[in-house]
Amino acid sequence: MKKLMILGASYSQLPLYETARRMGVYTIAVSTTGDWPGFEAADECSYTDISDPEAVRKVAEKCRIDGITTCCLDTGVRAIGYVSEKLGLKGLSARAGEVSSDKFLMKEAFQSSGVSCARHICVHNAEELKNALDCLRFPVIVKAVDLMGSRGMFRCNTRQEALAHYEDTMSATGKDYCLVEEFIEGQILGCEAMISDGRLVYCLPNNIDAYPSHVPTPVGHSVPYKKQELLGVEIERQLLLAIQAVGLDNCPVNCDLIEKDGQVYVIEITGRAGATCLPEMVGIYYGINYYEAIIRLALGMEVDSMFGSQAPHRANLSKILTSQRAGIVKDIVNRNLSVPAAEAHTTLIDLSFNISPGDEVHRYENGRDRLGQIIIEGDTLEACEQRLGEVLSKINIEFIP
Repeated sequence: MKKLMILGASYSQLPLYETARRMGVYTIAVSTTGDWPGFEAADECSYTDISDPEAVRKVAEKCRIDGITTCCLDTGVRAIGYVSEKLGLKGLSARAGEVSSDKFLMKEAFQSSGVSCARHICVHNAEELKNALDCLRFPVIVKAVDLMGSRGMFRCNTRQEALAHYEDTMSATGKDYCLVEEFIEGQILGCEAMISDGRLVYCLPNNIDAYPSHVPTPVGHSVPYKKQELLGVEIERQLLLAIQAVGLDNCPVNCDLIEKDGQVYVIEITGRAGATCLPEMVGIYYGINYYEAIIRLALGMEVDSMFGSQAPHRANLSKILTSQRAGIVKDIVNRNLSVPAAEAHTTLIDLSFNISPGDEVHRYENGRDRLGQIIIEGDTLEACEQRLGEVLSKINIEFIP
């Protein structure tokens, strides 16, 4: 039986454990201690800090694993690269894991490889920040280089805002430096992909529904991409340049981009599958279990045939449920009923909540503040969008006065 180490044990990684079990793969959950559902789903557990590559390697050697992976989580990417290289497993290199886990190293790689990206400067203190602001155009983003989910990132329209948010960023990051970069005001989009032995297995640009926080934060994704005919070729070109710049190979790929006036810019890229229902989006679009593809790639198994020309390419969208206010939940009113796909031309794949009455919720700032999720599949993206409006109109979260 093949042994697969999965880094992270939260609800986001749970589908990996469940899929591996159905495939007959033995799983080892690696995470810090906590009440994580992955521990119960796994065959074996190790309470190890996944941000420590050497600690993860020791566990991997002891367990004699055949592969290592994660999804929806940046924290373990460095360890995946390190362990894959040290143990000769199929996966990204240690260098690629390092570069894709540090936004400064990533942007430097982009710049030296001709990737279209925003101008940026690395700063270590307030004085360096002041000098950097003299060289960049506003608005800018002050950005932590080692965090995900838009944490430690702040759009700033003035010098005063940048200097104030610098302190917020440095208090959040584990590094002694951060980035300040020009903010490109355009339409953000995403791209999920997979690369195996230098071959691009698939490339799927997607529309992003962004929540206007300190920086635009993805709360929804959908396919097909609305500007595929116009920008699809350039998106794939920039994606490949970014993959080569970072050195990614034998891994899923999650890439954030932005389009302004027909020009595509790469924001960042990493060697793992994206969060916010992106694995489900890919799976529905191609008519597969994408978590199986992730597992097969990590174990050195063939994956190309899963994305063959006979794939159905089904339109779908996902939406994270958020709140514009904070408080204690009194009740969750959900008046949605299952509607046959033949009548609605759509299927409500998932409507689930991460909260219960009595829970405290926060006004949405980043992915940690999610309340639940909706996933809809349909004949067209327009039909999915219409169904989403109907579903949302029948949900009401009541708060304790």
